[in-house]
Formats: sequence, structure tokens, C-alpha cells
Amino acid sequence: MRIHFIAIGGAAMHNLAMAVAGKAGYVVTGSDDEIFDPALTHLRQAGLLPEQMGWFPEKITRDLDAVILGMHAREDNPELQRAKELGIRIYSFPEYLYEQTRNKTRIVVGGSHGKTTTTAMILYVLQRLGIEADYMVGAQIEGFERMVRLSDTAQYAVFEGDEYLTSPLDHRSKFLWYHPHIAILTGIAWDHINVFPTFDQYVDTFRLFANSMEECGSLIYFEEDPQLQSIAETLRADIHALPYNAYQGEVEMQVFGRHNMQNLQAACLACQQIGVSADTFYREIASFTGASNRLEKICEQNSNGDHRVAYKDFAHSPSKLKATVQAVRERYKDLQLIACMELHTFSSLMADFLPQYKDCMAQADKAFVYFNPKVIEHKRLTPIDANDVKQAFGTDNVEVFTDRDMLLQRLEEQHYSNTALLMMSSGTFDGLDIKQTAQQLLLNQ
Repeated sequence: MRIHFIAIGGAAMHNLAMAVAGKAGYVVTGSDDEIFDPALTHLRQAGLLPEQMGWFPEKITRDLDAVILGMHAREDNPELQRAKELGIRIYSFPEYLYEQTRNKTRIVVGGSHGKTTTTAMILYVLQRLGIEADYMVGAQIEGFERMVRLSDTAQYAVFEGDEYLTSPLDHRSKFLWYHPHIAILTGIAWDHINVFPTFDQYVDTFRLFANSMEECGSLIYFEEDPQLQSIAETLRADIHALPYNAYQGEVEMQVFGRHNMQNLQAACLACQQIGVSADTFYREIASFTGASNRLEKICEQNSNGDHRVAYKDFAHSPSKLKATVQAVRERYKDLQLIACMELHTFSSLMADFLPQYKDCMAQADKAFVYFNPKVIEHKRLTPIDANDVKQAFGTDNVEVFTDRDMLLQRLEEQHYSNTALLMMSSGTFDGLDIKQTAQQLLLNQ
């Protein structure tokens, strides 16, 4: 089988390319107009890095069995147009995952927050128990070589279900392709305003997901979410609804926070559906340290009555931001909490969406918010200024910066004795080495 990836450099796409290339009898090629690390290094090591950046229609030949189209490509992409002309089968990323796992029991984790961690928890326990599974997860997990696995032998497939667009040709949510036998919905908090301009439209895509399940499937949902309660009440008659809440028992855990106790319980229920007992799940999850960039501890020093600790997190949407700040506040009640986040995504930089951030960082002692006006210009959004952002967050502890060097200077001015530092972004603070910066701030003062 010869498969060509258009926009091979994406986070998920390059992992899928490596997974496919690892299957016997498959030959993989790819193109992209820009590729950055870690994808650049991963593709080079796998022998899949394109020789030149750019789009080359001549790569699309009749001997290709399929083309897989990434979101980074545009509808007028010359390689895509050539594939259409030749009548080559074109798959989106999620469509191809489904095709490769249509004969497996599929577990899909959806929701506005907690998807990655819940998926990682399920995979971690299955691996510990020697239960083989194909998977797609949105972060690196300890003990897993990459973010995507496809095999001919696994009985199960575990996917993180994203509600964002499928591809430039298909504007349905990705997770509508997966048709799970077991589904999890962790909660609904409005996001991706550029795709779902109203909250009702956003909720509707989760309703479609719940009703896209295979016959006699099981829907595991967070029972305190009113939108999920409504969805559960209108499910097809053959779907079994399983509500859950935060885990209340005593179990040794490396991760913390109420949101993670909710994730824990959802993951446990999913594993129970395929025969893993609750006692076994809790025993194995005890050593789980979390997914990369999800409340990932950067450094800690605790000596002579001076406790300093730093975390990084992918939090960017209001619900994720609030849950992460709350988790660190609860964990380190006696420490000063300095929280720093970057507005980076399309939704977070939209003037109409900013009010969703009200009180999200209220539990921090000091809160710093950064955004780059050039990113807003690049995304062709209505300009916003620092005062707009401060008013949206709505608390006096928030300072807003549009210059990264000024943000760094302000962070360097802080006193870090007995402090928890939380750095949050789905980006990089314009190329900042977050780990190195946090270590320097905390340990060199």
C-alpha cells in the first residue's frame, strides 16, 4: 500500500504517518510547506521528512492507493487537486483511523476538557495489564513511543475525540467519524467559536456524537453538566447511559485536582466496560504521572522552610484554565500562586469570546496574561488591547502584557520563596523555553 500525506507535519498527522509506515507492506510519503519540531526531528528520524518544503503535484501519481489530508492544507492545495483529478481515494485523518479500526471495539473520549488525560489514563492501565490497543492521543504519554498506534492484532482502539473540523473538505467534527462502542463525554464548555459561533451549535455537535455510537453502545458522561444531562435524556433507546462524578475514595495518585478525579472515574468506567475491575484499575493507575503538558511538573525544591514548585499546562480555554488554576490552588494552599497564561488560539483572541474568561484566574495570588497582537493580525481577527483582556478576566490580580520581554521582566521581579508557579499555553509564548524559564525563575533566585 502506498499512502501520501498532504500536510504531514501536523502534530497528529506526523504521528499517524509514522504509525502507518511501521505496518508491513506500507510505503509512506508526504509533503508540507512548513514543519517544526518536534515533528521535524521525528520525521527525519523515521526517514519520512520531505526533501523539500512545499507542495508538489508530481508526487501524486496513479500508483498511490490513498491520500490522507491534514487540516493545515487548504482546499485549493495543488496536491489535493491532482489527487481529485486522478480519482485517488482521499481520507481525512479521523476517517482513516476509523477505516483502520472498523473491526475493533472503539473507546472514544470527547468533551471540552480532560480528553487527553482521560484517554491517557485508559491507555496507561491497559498497557500495564498487557491489553493491546490501537490509539490516538493528543500528547506524549510516559511509556508510549508515539501519539498514534495502528496494528493488525489489537482488539481495542482508544481515541481522543476532537470536536474540531475534520478537514478542509469536511466541516463536520472529527469525532463524528469514530462511531464508538464506548464513549466518554467529560463536559461541555463553549470553545472553537470560529467553527461554532453559538453555544447551542457547539452543544449540538456533542449531541450528534452521542447518537453516532454503535448499536447498544455505552455513554459515560459527567452527571453535573446540565448539557450532558440533556443529551443523556435524548439518547437512542439502545444506548446505555452511565453517569459519573469525581472519584471519592482513597487511592494513591501522582496527579491531583478535582478535574483529574473526574477524569479518573470516567477512565475507570470505560475500562470496566471491557472487563477490567475497578480494584484492578485503581491499583494500576497509582503510578500514572499524567500526559505531557497536562499539569506537568517542571521542577520542585523544598528545603529550609522554602517550598518552590513549577508546573506547565496546555490550558487555554476558559474551562481548562479555571480547572487548572483551581487544582494547583487546592494542592498548594500554603504557597503563593503565580499563574501565567498565553492567549494563543483563534477563540481566545476573539473579542466576542473574551468574556468567557471572567474569574478564570481569580484563585491565583498573581496572574499574568500574555498575547501577541501580531498573532491577531495574522489570524485576521478584530484587534483587542490589553485593557479589553483585563476587563474580560474581571479580577484585580490580572496583569496583561503584549510584549514578551516585558512579561519576562515582570516575572523576574517576583519573589519566589514558598511559591507555586503555573505556566499555561497551547503555544510557546512566542518561542519561550517554558521549562528552562520556570527553572531559572524558581531555582536561581
